[in-house]
Amino acid sequence: MNKTMIFAHRGANKEAAENTRSAFDKALTYPIDGIETDIQLSRDEVAVLWHDRDLKKLKLPGNHIDDYDYAQLQAMNFAAHFAASVAPEGVMSLQEFISAYRPRCRLLLEIKNRDWEMQVRQELKVRKTLALVGAMTDDRIIISSFNLDSLIYAHRFAEQFPLVLNLEPEHTVRDAQRALDEQPFLYGVCVHISTLDVDMMKLVRERGKRIAVYTCDTDAEIARALALGVDVLISDVPQKALQMRGK
Repeated sequence: MNKTMIFAHRGANKEAAENTRSAFDKALTYPIDGIETDIQLSRDEVAVLWHDRDLKKLKLPGNHIDDYDYAQLQAMNFAAHFAASVAPEGVMSLQEFISAYRPRCRLLLEIKNRDWEMQVRQELKVRKTLALVGAMTDDRIIISSFNLDSLIYAHRFAEQFPLVLNLEPEHTVRDAQRALDEQPFLYGVCVHISTLDVDMMKLVRERGKRIAVYTCDTDAEIARALALGVDVLISDVPQKALQMRGK
């Protein structure tokens, strides 16, 4: 069995503002295997990194990433919500992220397609992400999404690209089975730690697929994911996961 890989969730987000260069650089001070991040689209169609549905952390509740052009997002301080004393950081573009971190570790890119976005915008986000990554001959970069239609669309443009379906905490092994059986192109699934069990592992392994799990932060969660032998363990505390894997 291959060793479980440890991915930093939005970087080392307990030590720096999530999805910023500071968080990614801090994560790489540990011997992590990869970084997970989130992709949205600015109003002027630049792929940028941000997780939340709105900008409440920037004191703009109800406003979305796509309400602003890239230049405006760069001028905002995406680090201030973490601590007032840290240096300001504007939004990071996906292009900058890939250029800076692709040579240093594996990447898991989650495409955030929202229900208020027009389908044409969702599809554009997928195409831009694929274009920025470029041709792939391995799985050092993986694209994931909770939106299955986005992955089906991505597969049309890049048949060999590793695409992973994210499942919500309420999804069961039956939901995973249906997705893998109906969409055999899927590279695997990424499940919530609360749904990870022997049955889920058995299903994925029987189909020759990969499995990632989010977000493993407590000792019990990390231990369970390691004991079951998941391929990717996503954590807010990657240093703890690394220590436990080492034991």
